[in-house]
Amino acid sequence: MDESISVYSTLNEQLLNTYPITSHAEITQQMTATRLAAKTWAAYSVAQRVALLSALKAVILADIDAITDIIVTVTGKVKTEVLLGEIYPVLELLSYYEKNAVRILAPCRLSTAPLAFPSASAQFERRPYGVVAIISPWNFPFQLTLSPLLTALISGNTVIFKTSELSIPIGELIMGLLSRIVLPAGLVQHIIGEAKTGEQLIDSRPDLVFFTGGINAGRAIMARAAQHPIPVILELGGKDAMLVFEDANLTRAGNAALYGAFSNSGQVCVSVERLYVQDSVYSQFVEMLSDATSKLTVGHGAVGDLGALTSLSQYKIVEAHYQDAIAKGAKASAPLQLNGRYLQPVVLWDVTHDMRIMREETFGALLPVMAFNSEQQAIDLANDSDYGLNASVWSGDINKAERVARQLQVGNWAVNDVIKNIGHAGLPFGGVKNSGFGRYHGAEGLRNFTYTVSGLTSRSQLNDEPNWFPYSERRYQQMRGFIDFVFGNGSFWQRTRRNWQALQAFRGYAQSNARQHWENLLIFLCRRRDY
Repeated sequence: MDESISVYSTLNEQLLNTYPITSHAEITQQMTATRLAAKTWAAYSVAQRVALLSALKAVILADIDAITDIIVTVTGKVKTEVLLGEIYPVLELLSYYEKNAVRILAPCRLSTAPLAFPSASAQFERRPYGVVAIISPWNFPFQLTLSPLLTALISGNTVIFKTSELSIPIGELIMGLLSRIVLPAGLVQHIIGEAKTGEQLIDSRPDLVFFTGGINAGRAIMARAAQHPIPVILELGGKDAMLVFEDANLTRAGNAALYGAFSNSGQVCVSVERLYVQDSVYSQFVEMLSDATSKLTVGHGAVGDLGALTSLSQYKIVEAHYQDAIAKGAKASAPLQLNGRYLQPVVLWDVTHDMRIMREETFGALLPVMAFNSEQQAIDLANDSDYGLNASVWSGDINKAERVARQLQVGNWAVNDVIKNIGHAGLPFGGVKNSGFGRYHGAEGLRNFTYTVSGLTSRSQLNDEPNWFPYSERRYQQMRGFIDFVFGNGSFWQRTRRNWQALQAFRGYAQSNARQHWENLLIFLCRRRDY
């Protein structure tokens, strides 16, 4: 393995920097330091963590143009995409945690059944895992590193993260931003390397792994983590479907399709990678798309809609999908053209599910369009995929659109909008099928970075309990009667009469704490529908 990695600008291929790869020994040292910090950080209240990390918003806003320039240079995005796709979601997520994290992570008290758990209270709380390893991708290296990193920290964990080898300067940027707010020493560590370094990070035994990337890498991460074992959260990309019905606002839907397919040159896990249009408007819609696509600008001039490809190796997949579709009868709005790192967007139509472009993740500026003739066929076509990350449904009939959306095998959906649902900080985000599992964002996402600890406290003064030893036939009949009293058929009085002898086993509860016991029993009975 090489001992260093050189990173070049996507804009002009100029060398940005050469970075030494983090050694296995250094990873071990960082893990030790991070574990030490974890003990300190877990003792902070959620409110204290949120207060400290919220200071990052002001730091980002103060340097937003400089941050944007760095991300543009490293990724090749256009500046507006950096603001919308990299910076805004981080600020929105921090604002969401400011308002909700304390409530979401608060301990929860539960009621107890008075006969089964007399004089007892029940509760559960959430605790941080400890050290979270975050392995992030090159397509959104700022947002897809910082969002899970902040989620892990607010949950009480510490973090060791590795960005893609194409995005190391973004890791440096993040560490620089974090250094400008007050945090305990060792809370966040940054390691540098390729796949081998990621394996070493997992082998250093973090307590949770959060990975965003492709399906093959995700399988490797999961297999590696299983050896220890370590829980994982995987976000593995998608083959997202967009369904356009004949009663949709076609102008809006067409503009959305272009943005959904070609934003960041198609290098988005929730890109529109399959577009299904009702046959009655199919030809019209394809013509609209082809015409509008030809007017998009590519480059970093005064005006630019699509930026550069972050990874030139990804173009091989894009090209293979394009050639396969053409060879099998698809038509294209233009030939595939790559000028340096700039890829001209292309609409493909008359595609079928026999083509790779409708089966495999493309991650490039190709938009395949296919016709459907009925609501059920649209659902069946959308679900005919190994992936299940995001989808959108377009119709003037909101009830129909939502009905269709709820039948799609995805982790997320939107009606009459595209991609934007992923930016809602309160909505849990993640996929099903080959798009991974686990969630981040929202209450569920925050809780996914913790584990629950449940507790039951008994204040009974009895020397024994009806369910304790010694067992006997009489004890069996008493417990059988108790179960019938609680769960059996008939009214309360019917169950009481037929199980009166069995319920004598619980008379000690009433004698031990009569007032509290009968108050609890009355509450219990009043909650039953048949009393």
